[in-house]
Amino acid sequence: MTETRHARTAPIYGNMLEMIGNTPMLEVTRMDTGPCRLFVKMESMNPGNSIKDRIAVSMIEAAESKGLLKPGGLIVEATAGNTGLALALVGSQKGYTVVVVVPDKMSHEKISHLKAVGAEVVLSRSDVTKEHPDYYQNVAARLAASRPGAFYINQFANAANREAHYTTTGPEIWAQLEGKVDAFVAGVGSGGTISGVGSYLKEQDDSIEIVLADPTGSILEPLVNEGREVEPGSWIVEGIGEDFVPDILELEVVDKAYRIDDRDALLTARQLLRDEGVLAGSSVGTLLCAALRYCREQKEAKNVVTLICDHGAKYLSKMFNDHWMTDQGFIERTKHGNIRDLISRRHLDGEDFTLEPGEPLAQAVRRMRMYDVSQMAVLDEHGRVAGILDESDVLVALTGRKADPHSPVSEFMTRKLETITPDATLEKVLEILEDGMVAIVCDEDQYYGLITRIDVIHFLREQLP
Repeated sequence: MTETRHARTAPIYGNMLEMIGNTPMLEVTRMDTGPCRLFVKMESMNPGNSIKDRIAVSMIEAAESKGLLKPGGLIVEATAGNTGLALALVGSQKGYTVVVVVPDKMSHEKISHLKAVGAEVVLSRSDVTKEHPDYYQNVAARLAASRPGAFYINQFANAANREAHYTTTGPEIWAQLEGKVDAFVAGVGSGGTISGVGSYLKEQDDSIEIVLADPTGSILEPLVNEGREVEPGSWIVEGIGEDFVPDILELEVVDKAYRIDDRDALLTARQLLRDEGVLAGSSVGTLLCAALRYCREQKEAKNVVTLICDHGAKYLSKMFNDHWMTDQGFIERTKHGNIRDLISRRHLDGEDFTLEPGEPLAQAVRRMRMYDVSQMAVLDEHGRVAGILDESDVLVALTGRKADPHSPVSEFMTRKLETITPDATLEKVLEILEDGMVAIVCDEDQYYGLITRIDVIHFLREQLP
């Protein structure tokens, strides 16, 4: 007889808001935690898949109690995505309209999710500082001022943000570990989590260490460790790190900070999925990398807590996409020392998408759309390049020639090819591209892949200091 794994029956809730908070904890057992036990609080199991659900409820209810939000009102917020998702989710249940301003480095999944929940999304520049009018918080403030009845919720200065974590997240952690907490590791997006949880835990036991995980480029790690003010840089990890000190951030509760590079953060998040089965967001990679470093530095056993503050489904096109990781330089590739190094989708590694001459044109169109490519090599039965089919060939076929979509691609592909061997020069590649062609890299025995303009751009960018 099969043993029942879970004897408890999950509760039935009356609405989605009742499901926020009281998230479970998971002990990390397959990663190197040194002498410590490392626990992650599964905030990704909130209805909106992030810890921000907690503050959305708290900030909206605080605004309602103060008369700042009227029935059917408009909420405006500047967000890296998750607070906007939480506000849209909670707001929809309470009858509010939500407008969110997000930096343009956010993942497509987050933006699509925001729109699907019903939020109006306004993109802002991610390459400017807080003093610039196009900074996302400044854009949100202007929008709120220009729309009648709008309330700018401003998580960065909203005391209800911190309060949500002081009254819920902190007490939950303390109760779940029965007061046996030695360290808590968190990041700063708006400052509410580390301030609220940190303050609560310190009040229970002032020996508990509060540890900041901060992306390289953020101004906070040097401020904590050295008291040094620095100019902000840039980073890829989303929803964490700052170029200013948020109003609600209580840095005095933080004992030490770790600076975490983008590469280490993203690779740690990928390792978390492989080793522990947890699909988590990019900011979790930063938190977990810092938590693991802290654990490994300890000389005695400690109970350390960090957060799975975000779900990884929002990053499938980015850090869980090998091509994206490679394009960003986060995954090392074999170097050949010739123009094969320019090929972003290598045929021998199974990274590209190809066609056979007899495949129908409709299938080629489906593949182009599915894989988001504008041209595909057509390979014969020997694996040699017989032609190239690109978007212009398809357009001419379907409009000018009124082609039957079931006709084979061999009738429409370009047979005028520019092939070069791996020992060709970059100058030769540029000549081919300037003529409006695609460089096909092959020799007598093997086809290696295509080189496009964007491939050369990526290659040249990697050469920059």
